Amino acid sequence: MSSPAQILVDADACPVKEEIYRVAYRREVPVTIVSNAHLRIPAHPLIARAVVSEGFDAADDWIAERADAAAIVVTADILLAERCLKAGATVIAPNGRPFTTASIGNAVAVRAIMSDLRAGGDQIGGAKPFAKEDRSRFLSALDEALVRLARRS
Repeated sequence: MSSPAQILVDADACPVKEEIYRVAYRREVPVTIVSNAHLRIPAHPLIARAVVSEGFDAADDWIAERADAAAIVVTADILLAERCLKAGATVIAPNGRPFTTASIGNAVAVRAIMSDLRAGGDQIGGAKPFAKEDRSRFLSALDEALVRLARRS
């Protein structure tokens, strides 16, 4: 039997925490909010907080160590997504885009190219602003991921 589902959130810059809480309450799935700073969370038995050191990648390391086939990881961090996918987790970006084993290689490559361009002084635009459609897409993707996990167990 597989372990129960859990949601692990790379929370420092996550714009969909409220949506995650609502889904967690409805589906009775535990959530851990992982951050470098103390973030306010609802006082609810399904919601936990993990405050990690401010060391580089401390939150990523905490999440990656706990990611498994029963975990849904919410992150915009491509390298963390790659680590969690390798551990068997389901990974969703806050804009609702799923990271998959088929797409992660391309995402890592694009990230590296953009980083090199920025390091070379090129002025390139960042991510597009978070929109209402992103929130809706995220809710749908999270719900679908939880349904898939429930079917597996």
